[in-house]
This record gives sequence, C-alpha cells and structure tokens, in this order.
Amino acid sequence: MTPSLRSRRRFVAYLAGSLLLPALAHATDAGTPAEPAGAETGDTVALDLVRRADAIRFPRESFQTEIVVRNFADGVEGESRTFRVLSRGNENTIVLTLEPATERGQALLMRARDLWIFMPSVSQPVRLSLAQRLTGQVANGDLARANLAGDYTPTVAGTENLDGQPAVVLDLKAVDRGVTYARVRYWVGERDSRPLKAEFYALSGRLLKTARYEEFRQMAGAIRPTRLVMEDALKKGEISVLTYENMNVRDLPERMFTREYLRRLQQ
Repeated sequence: MTPSLRSRRRFVAYLAGSLLLPALAHATDAGTPAEPAGAETGDTVALDLVRRADAIRFPRESFQTEIVVRNFADGVEGESRTFRVLSRGNENTIVLTLEPATERGQALLMRARDLWIFMPSVSQPVRLSLAQRLTGQVANGDLARANLAGDYTPTVAGTENLDGQPAVVLDLKAVDRGVTYARVRYWVGERDSRPLKAEFYALSGRLLKTARYEEFRQMAGAIRPTRLVMEDALKKGEISVLTYENMNVRDLPERMFTREYLRRLQQ
C-alpha cells in the first residue's frame, strides 16, 4: 500500500468518525440500535459533504435570487443576461429572463428533472435538456437545478491543498443520463464544507468546463458564494461569470411551479 493511499484511508476513517459518531450516539441513547461500525463507509461521508456544500450554495428552504451572467472571450466582455430564479426545495424551479429586454418573458420550469421553456411567441412549452447551454458556459441545469446530492453518487477521491486551503476531493457520478453532467470532480473545504471548485465531464470522459466558487459573504441567513466563474475547457479564454446580486428566503407555494401559472405570468 502506497503512503498516499494509507493517508487517504486514514482521512476517510477520521472524517467518518467525526461526522457520524454523534448521530450513532444519539440513536443509541434513544433506544434505537446503532449500525455496526463497518457500515460507516467513505461513500456515506462523501454524501454528507455534498449535502453540506449544497446547503451552503443555496438555502434548503424556498428562495428567490437574481443572477447576472456576463460572458467573456479572451478577456473582452460580450453579452450579459439577468435571470430571476425561484426555487422550492431541490425539485421545483422557475428561471425568468429579465434582461435583455428582447428576451423578457421567457421562462424555464423545472419539476424534478423535467425541464420546459415558455416563450411569449410560442403557444406550447418546449421540452429541454438540463445539459443544453442557456448562455455562454452556463447550461440550463446550472441555474434550474442545484441538487448535486440528489443527482450524483459521490465517493471520496482524496485530499488536496487548493489555493492554500485543505480540501476534500470528491468524485461524483450521475445517477442516470437525465442529469446535467455525466461526472463531476468536486473540491469541498475540509474545515467548513464550502464548495470551492468543480470540474464537469461529458459521458465520453471529456472535460467540458471548470467552475470556481468565490466571494463568500452573508446572504439568505448563511455565508454563501456570490460569484461563480465557469471556464470552457475546450475553448481557451471563453468564460462566464455568474454574480448573485441578492438572495432571500421566500415562501413559494407548490401551485406556482406549474405550466398554467407560468402562462399567467406571460399574459
């Protein structure tokens, strides 16, 4: 066994103990039999880390946020777009186009992994793929769905020092072909579970783009990344910068996330 492999296994064992032992103790106190220690696997630790990072990126509750997407080519700023995202839990999302004015009124509706686009000039909604590009380096699923814990099966791949910060490296494999990417390599802060970096891969294994989560600040009751930089892995210099202008927890009823409701919004 190589020294790096031994180090990785020691880290997984330590992290599993620190995260899962309190829960096991609580179950024993309540009179519920605890699972054998052998049931605490690296996969369980990985899933817990992804869930924590998901909760840092966006609130678990219903929320609203405005996102400005600026696209760059070789450092020169090109088109920009502004979206309003309304999300209820991890399964229901509406993405409204606010700018440019020529596209105002367009809306994406996601229910589970089903996605439709509504356009004022078209009478019927059109079914879309989560992987299809929305603008620049941003895919539909990047805005409409943020449930990495539900869409991927994660495992711990190791640890790295990323820009001076200890990070856990996770390998995420898609649960099926309906999600945005076939595979994601994900860096999460070892101390605080903050999302730091992600690499997104196609089914062929080709690297599509890299994302970095930046400028953490207080928003919607927690410290969250307010800037996401997505860089094309195939076309050097092609970058999209997503800025979260604001984010607020908001009560959003189930009835909003229907085709009928979106049609009323466009009237």
